[in-house]
Amino acid sequence: MHYKNSIKLHEERRGKWEMGSKVSLESQEDLSLAYTPGVAGVCTEIEHDSNRAYSLSMKGNTVAIISDGTAVLGLGNIGPQAALPVMEGKAILFKRFADVDGVPIVIDSKSTQHLIETIRAISPGFGGINLEDIAAPACFEVEEALQDIGIPVFHDDQHGTAIVLLAALINAARVTGKSIADMRVVINGAGAAGTAIARLLRCIGHDKGMCTPVAELLICDTKGIISSSRTDLNDEKKKLLSWTNSANISGSLADALFGADVFIGVSKANLLNRDHILSMAPKPIIFAMANPVPEIMPDIAKEAGAAVVGTGRSDFPNQVNNCLAFPGIFRGALDARAKTISDSMKLAAAFALADYLSADELSVDRVLPSALDRGVASVVARAVYDQAKKES
Repeated sequence: MHYKNSIKLHEERRGKWEMGSKVSLESQEDLSLAYTPGVAGVCTEIEHDSNRAYSLSMKGNTVAIISDGTAVLGLGNIGPQAALPVMEGKAILFKRFADVDGVPIVIDSKSTQHLIETIRAISPGFGGINLEDIAAPACFEVEEALQDIGIPVFHDDQHGTAIVLLAALINAARVTGKSIADMRVVINGAGAAGTAIARLLRCIGHDKGMCTPVAELLICDTKGIISSSRTDLNDEKKKLLSWTNSANISGSLADALFGADVFIGVSKANLLNRDHILSMAPKPIIFAMANPVPEIMPDIAKEAGAAVVGTGRSDFPNQVNNCLAFPGIFRGALDARAKTISDSMKLAAAFALADYLSADELSVDRVLPSALDRGVASVVARAVYDQAKKES
């Protein structure tokens, strides 16, 4: 029913996003100020001082939302045109929660280098770049290659997911009485999101003074635990072994879960069952984020003893939704005129999100605020802004 109603909505409105004018065009004077001849003076101002583009054009409040359509939701490589509705969705979330103007852009390219060059070429018109739904490992290469363009470039599938997940885990630890520093964590899914979550939970590249690494971390892919005994690992998965699976455990997802405190799923539906939960440590924490069907349904996980269960869905408690992070992150970065979004800025966003709920508001069914809570973005934005200013 949701699919049918969504298709109907999109068809009736011909999509979700539109452009609009900020100024009136009712008179000859209006035209002369907005366009010729007056606009020539504005162009000259920017020519003499490129920073004036931030205050004299859309640049200062505009983020390009860019995808090649190779890793869209749980649908996979469906192409750029089919990815466009998701990019439109990001644009309306940007506007709703942070008053940022997001511009959906889909690029038809089969070459990582061409994608990098295209984004670099169009970047002068924007204050930030939100990369979206680009498959691994290309997403890592694209983001890294664009860190020198002078505006923030942020792959939301990686970092937005990791930031919200960390906030949820901080609060799950608070309500269960567990310590993050003592946790044994299993991540199922070694793509963009799984890798970014793993790096954040092990504080790889992050300031150890701000970040508390989990005690042990295992990452699983479709063939089981990523270990040095595997001969089928690509270069990206081999890199994971330098800071995960210190005991070099081999085996299946079930083997990884035995005695674990936390399961984080960024994979596919129905991979977990009741016995998996029962094999974990007491009061296990489950974040089953496959969409639209999670790795295990919350009722089954709860019946088997899970203390906290989160998913990516809005119809269950504890929705781990990126819109709790990316609008505020870009709002703060744009306001600070940041050139990049640093690891410390990401941590600041996660801590601000975790602290948004007071101790009285926290419960096993509420470790994150609602995705519709319009107060979240401003709190995250302030934390990101303050951290950016410290680093400038």
